[in-house]
Amino acid sequence: MSNTLPDNNAPVVIVGGGPVGMGLAIGLGQRGIKTIVVERYEEPQPIPKGQNLTQRTMEHFHFWGAEAALRAARTIPPDYGIGGMTSHGTLLSGYNYNWLQRELVRPFYFTDNERLPQYATEAVLRQRAAQLPDVDLRYGWTCQDVRSEADGVVVEIVNGDGTKQSLRADYVVGCDGSRSILRECAGITQTRSDHDRLMVLLVFRSTELHRLLGRYPGKSFYNVLHPDLEGYWKFFGRVDLGTTWFFHAPVPADTTRDNFDFQRLLHEAAGAKFDVEFEHVGFWDLRFTLADSYRAGRIFVAGDAAHSHPPYGGYGINSGFEDAVNLAWKLAAVLHGWAPAGLLDSYDAERRPVFASTARDFIEASIFRDRDFLRKHDPARDRVDFEAAWQARHSGARAEVNAFEPNYEGSPIVFGPAGGVSSAIGSHAHAARAGHHLAPQPLSSGKNVFEELGDGFTLIDLTDGAGAAFERAAVALGIPLKVIRDTASDGREAYEARLILVRPDQFVAYAGNNDGADASEILRRAVGQS
Repeated sequence: MSNTLPDNNAPVVIVGGGPVGMGLAIGLGQRGIKTIVVERYEEPQPIPKGQNLTQRTMEHFHFWGAEAALRAARTIPPDYGIGGMTSHGTLLSGYNYNWLQRELVRPFYFTDNERLPQYATEAVLRQRAAQLPDVDLRYGWTCQDVRSEADGVVVEIVNGDGTKQSLRADYVVGCDGSRSILRECAGITQTRSDHDRLMVLLVFRSTELHRLLGRYPGKSFYNVLHPDLEGYWKFFGRVDLGTTWFFHAPVPADTTRDNFDFQRLLHEAAGAKFDVEFEHVGFWDLRFTLADSYRAGRIFVAGDAAHSHPPYGGYGINSGFEDAVNLAWKLAAVLHGWAPAGLLDSYDAERRPVFASTARDFIEASIFRDRDFLRKHDPARDRVDFEAAWQARHSGARAEVNAFEPNYEGSPIVFGPAGGVSSAIGSHAHAARAGHHLAPQPLSSGKNVFEELGDGFTLIDLTDGAGAAFERAAVALGIPLKVIRDTASDGREAYEARLILVRPDQFVAYAGNNDGADASEILRRAVGQS
């Protein structure tokens, strides 16, 4: 192509430089893969969303070299809690319980969770990406068209003054949101589950609301369950401590910025009047969407371009980050030549069923569970019955938090159990299980195993030397492998395996107690060679 300049060639082009796109770019850039990121906005958009970052997501920031910067960007003081609360009827009704206590599963992750607005997260990721010489950030550019050719993909982009460029890549990834241009150009269809609800997003300032909520210290987000809404939430969240808030709620389908009393909506949800100064009024449709494939040849989708859902429980941005981490190491492995192109099929095989389960088994199930509760228990009808049922909910979604453990047991590249399926439903355990996230444990050196994991595959060898067979096999196959040798004691016996092969995304590919005789077979399968 005559108008394609040399600096517009890259192994990977990412369309969309939001948090998922930036996370993917960092993961590729750290592995020496030249990556061009096309992002239409010069600066992050100041709309607070995607605030809850799980312990697992913070592990990503650790490996991206951005954890300290992210925690420093927090808009709520570190000594103030980031937990949630659910109330019945109104925010100040007196019927409330702690909700989604992710600290319950903290022992199974290397890092603590965090909370800050998505624009603050994006700013940290932009800064980190800019530090990597292999990441080329193109702000102010929009993707207009994408076409696949025999040996790659061409991406046509345009900037604000009408200047056009053509980018050529081996692979292109669409991280450009729920209305993804890249997904449409690739012909990737979606399955929708439409709940027929128009939602409003309000961003406002109020010091009186902060004072009203002083009775609930240490909380940063608040759900309101009201019988009229049949399980859908009214939802308050702190942007900072004391002044700025956001609020989601269902509104009538014909609502506009001009025909609705949003201040009254806030006061009714809270159960009290307070000062309100609006900064933003926006709308979104409550629905679930899932791409029917995460791949079309050399084109991939990730984050909201692949899946979207209501912002319930903080699953969205965290799922998107996991997409990025899963895809980054696989693209790098193929581009560096130590894995076949077929490895890339495992991205869809692992990530798509996990999101389908997340939407069905956690988010949608939560809506239906709340709807059924509100229909059955009503304090105006039978207060004793309601209070007993409400008290039973004080576990704070304990079962939900413990059960949300995305895993790849059904993946073709892990040695999962017979009949295993990839799902968001699992269980947290210290035992090393194929297809599951590795739990942290201390090493004899005093470091945590997460501080020693390599950029490629890592073998945790708790035997008397069986790991040597894996080292020889890895050299013969050209697969990067770091070996951590230690004893099966001082906590490490909890892994219940002496040989643990850990992928670059900290998921276990194999866990067992063999003598290394089948090391080559295990490594081949882990990189998609068999």
